[in-house]
Amino acid sequence: MKLYSKPGACSTADHIALQWTGGAFEVEVMDKDTMKAPAYLAINPAGAVPAVVDGDFVLNQNSAIMGYIADKFPHAHLTGDGSAQQHAEAARWLAFVNSDLHPAFKPIFGPGAFHPDPAQADTVRQHARERVRALYATADQRLADREWLAGFRSYADPYLYITLRWADAVGVDMSGYEHLAAFKRRMEADAGVQAALKAEGLQ
Repeated sequence: MKLYSKPGACSTADHIALQWTGGAFEVEVMDKDTMKAPAYLAINPAGAVPAVVDGDFVLNQNSAIMGYIADKFPHAHLTGDGSAQQHAEAARWLAFVNSDLHPAFKPIFGPGAFHPDPAQADTVRQHARERVRALYATADQRLADREWLAGFRSYADPYLYITLRWADAVGVDMSGYEHLAAFKRRMEADAGVQAALKAEGLQ
């Protein structure tokens, strides 16, 4: 299996998940130029990461790739103990990060897509930061009495961690979110996380 990842993008979460499996995989680290090159566009015409190539099978979309990793390496228990309930809990929190939290960052990264007046860019970004902070309240509360979003280590956790790195980078106010801060410290102390970050030049 080969993962195409851009350092610090949501694809880094897939890289961490692969590290956690202990399985065999390779990673090609992309940049904005190689993502638009013909060779990669043949893999993912959107010119975006992540993408996975496993033999003749090609897959994109982060949540689908996370599910594929979990199914490909079931011994890693990235969706729990095999029960329907734990699988659903992991999927629920993956969906929270993928469908609610991740898109909330888009106005910060590209305000022009949300308001045509460049003079309003800072206002758009600030409203988005407030929206992101509000969403993090759910995750912080969830982590008040557990170490992992689903109650066990799952494929939702690397994705949440990567968004926390984004929050730091773009100035989201994270004050008062002590449980999220503790989660971020735990992730950064994890060997699999460190291996993925090192491989992508993020340390």
